[in-house]
Amino acid sequence: MTDATCDPGSQRLRQWYADHPRQWRENLYVYPVISRRSRGLSIGVNLNPDKACNFDCIYCQVDRTVPPTVRKVDLERLRVELENMVDLARTGRLFEEGGFGHVPQSHRAIRDIAFSGDGEPTACPQFPQAVALAAEVRRSRGLEDVLLRVMTDAAYLSRPRVREALTLMHAHNGEIWAKLDAGTEEYYRLVNRPNVPLATILDNILDAARRFHVVIQSLWMNVQGQPPTDAEIDAFAGRLVDILDGQGRLRLVQVYTVARQAAEPYVTPLTDEQLHAIADRVRRFIEVPIEVFGS
Repeated sequence: MTDATCDPGSQRLRQWYADHPRQWRENLYVYPVISRRSRGLSIGVNLNPDKACNFDCIYCQVDRTVPPTVRKVDLERLRVELENMVDLARTGRLFEEGGFGHVPQSHRAIRDIAFSGDGEPTACPQFPQAVALAAEVRRSRGLEDVLLRVMTDAAYLSRPRVREALTLMHAHNGEIWAKLDAGTEEYYRLVNRPNVPLATILDNILDAARRFHVVIQSLWMNVQGQPPTDAEIDAFAGRLVDILDGQGRLRLVQVYTVARQAAEPYVTPLTDEQLHAIADRVRRFIEVPIEVFGS
């Protein structure tokens, strides 16, 4: 069985991992992030300046009390911002700036172009065009080793236009990071506060995992001072078993906790020991690599 564990490293790197601003200079859509889970520079693409999402997670860092300043995606501006960001990173000029000047050399390589941001990327009407745009920028800059990733709540993965975009992503070193934070409907509604049932999410992840590279991103936390129960963790592992038994392929499961200010004050991070215990418990059920990311 494969066992992969991520050590977040130095205190300075922990500070980088905790800092995920969606704004950079005058950009509307593209921003740089030093990502703990990508292990380096992730170029974020925010397709949801309107903050639209299918979930209202209790651990979310997006402040929805502040009205959005932009509600639509201008694809031409997105292209310019993405090209500029890639060029700044490739030439090293990004790391000459005060905010990024102390990033260690080990974390300066572009690891991915990630559709993430302030909501659900696949909800954006221009998601397919944005994927095509990112694939072209990746090709034109010779970034063969850079992944195209989408961080998704999985609610729309089976929609035809989304599946078409995912097919294009897959052809350009693409990867789906699908959110799954629960094994039971009750806990799912507690932590994700969704507008779709858990069964829809599970069906969509299975559908995607039969076609594409899928990573499960699973965030665990204390809620009102209480960690998840063993029964909930076992139910979560059982959902993964169902996906695998249904001929879905999971490349990786990420077990992590909150690293930034959560939407609700009663959400607090688990300890590294608790996260490793969750990972060990899930390993009893599946033979899929598991990575652990502390706060």
